[in-house]
Amino acid sequence: MTDALKRLSDEGVAIWLDDLSRKRITSGNLAELIDQSHVVGVTTNPSIFQKAISEGDGYDTQLTDLAARKVTVEEAIRMITTADVRDAADILRPVFDATDGQDGRVSIEVDPRLAHNTRATVAEAKQLAWLVDRPNTLIKIPATKAGLPAITETIGLGISVNVTLIFSLERYREVMDAYLSGLEKAKERGLDLSKIHSVASFFVSRVDTEIDKRIDALGTDEAKAARGKAGLANARLAYEAYEEVFSSDRWNALDKAHANKQRPLWASTGVKDKAYKDTLYVDDLVAPNTVNTMPEATLEAAADHGRITGDTVTGTYEQARAELDAVEKLGISYDEVVQLLEDEGVEKFESAWNDLLKSTEAELKRLAPSEA
Repeated sequence: MTDALKRLSDEGVAIWLDDLSRKRITSGNLAELIDQSHVVGVTTNPSIFQKAISEGDGYDTQLTDLAARKVTVEEAIRMITTADVRDAADILRPVFDATDGQDGRVSIEVDPRLAHNTRATVAEAKQLAWLVDRPNTLIKIPATKAGLPAITETIGLGISVNVTLIFSLERYREVMDAYLSGLEKAKERGLDLSKIHSVASFFVSRVDTEIDKRIDALGTDEAKAARGKAGLANARLAYEAYEEVFSSDRWNALDKAHANKQRPLWASTGVKDKAYKDTLYVDDLVAPNTVNTMPEATLEAAADHGRITGDTVTGTYEQARAELDAVEKLGISYDEVVQLLEDEGVEKFESAWNDLLKSTEAELKRLAPSEA
């Protein structure tokens, strides 16, 4: 079942699970995925935690204690989510040690309501790193305009970062620049650069979903020929940008100080259109020194019938440019689409956070001790 996953790993793609819950931790499922399915990392987001806490009774014991202490709902969420991340990080610690810190990592996101506030984002990143207190944590910071200087400052403090919600090639270059600036700050402060890691989460399927919607509205045969190509083309050109930046003179100076490259991470890899093969964003995004974070359904599909045939990214850049150009020629603005997706991405995470607040508050009330 896992031959395809092994081949994927052998090609230099780190397989991370895009999900976490208390049940997954306590049942041994996460340990099993690490052992049998080549999973070497975990990513989380507000939607994942909202789903985990609202389903089942896995959090009742902790929620009961939190209710007895009369903590605020926001403190309760922080205690619950950081506990899960801490426990998952402990399970992944052997992977972290075996890969010299590159993998075996668990991501936790700053409050998405802070996405447009640089100073608050940095403060939250510091707080989360302190609360989880594990070296194999990544703090997720969104790649908004306000997020860019927050990335630089957080990296400059020696805190490893997962940059999330990247849709555009221009923003991705800004993210890499922010990372390098952070490493330069850390170097000036005398920090050990070899201990600082980062991934840049480049979202894939949402690009196709939005562009395909616009293609379908046009309805022409010429337009239909462009369906399902933009997401892969965008990601492949992101990898071209990665190769360029991490072979520059600026990078080479940091490399000599034992810095780590910021790996591209393919996010949003669950296929949303049933017309496409369910392993599309796995099979067709194989490249060295990348991460693919998958929902469990995608992981199972890749294990069962993924077709891993080697590097499917390097050398595809001219074709990728032609495919994005074809979309532009249809009158679909790339810049408009990627900005819309960034705005919607922040809104979706804020909405999930608000749902998390509501459901956690309801659970605290349900489990609160009766006043005698």
